[in-house]
Amino acid sequence: MPALLDVSGLRRAFGGVIVLDAVTFAVTAGAALALTGPNGSGKTTLLRCVVGADRADAGEIRFAGRRMSETDPQVRAAVAAALDDLEFFGDLSVAEHLSVLAFAHAAPDLGEVDSVIVDLGLAGVRDQLPPTLSSGQRRRLALASCFVRPRRLVILDEPEQRLDAAGRQWLIAKLRAEKAAGTAVLFASHDPDIVEQVADERLELGR
Repeated sequence: MPALLDVSGLRRAFGGVIVLDAVTFAVTAGAALALTGPNGSGKTTLLRCVVGADRADAGEIRFAGRRMSETDPQVRAAVAAALDDLEFFGDLSVAEHLSVLAFAHAAPDLGEVDSVIVDLGLAGVRDQLPPTLSSGQRRRLALASCFVRPRRLVILDEPEQRLDAAGRQWLIAKLRAEKAAGTAVLFASHDPDIVEQVADERLELGR
């Protein structure tokens, strides 16, 4: 099966420090690849380069056979990502924020917003504004933002952060369901259980 996401020879350096050097991997539809490695090994930098939040010094990133660009409407319509720097609509409530995202991406079932809110434990804060949420609640809102919209590729940076045991089990089940639906998953994680139960392959950075 051809790769949905194809990364070849990716290099990123900051000053004289090489963070990523000739990183190459591919993710097919219905499969998950986990990025592992210690803090500072380049996992977040790699994900930021893939989504276009940072620019690689060398290499190529292709999505569905075309060069990956965050300004490409087809890419924006198909890639759902939750990194640490996700921005929210500060003057919209949690429920309104998710509904706007779902509507903007032409989600076929806006009722999915309510189920995702419940699944991620946000029901009690559905009417609050994002700036009033705790860091854990904002993290769950970031995850919810990925799952209320259509997607072919989900990119997550340490999605288990600030989730309790029940939340982590939900995350495992959700990502396995994403794979079963044909979605490709690229994620960075420090949680060996999530990596073991979700990932089909892993790429260890910083070795």
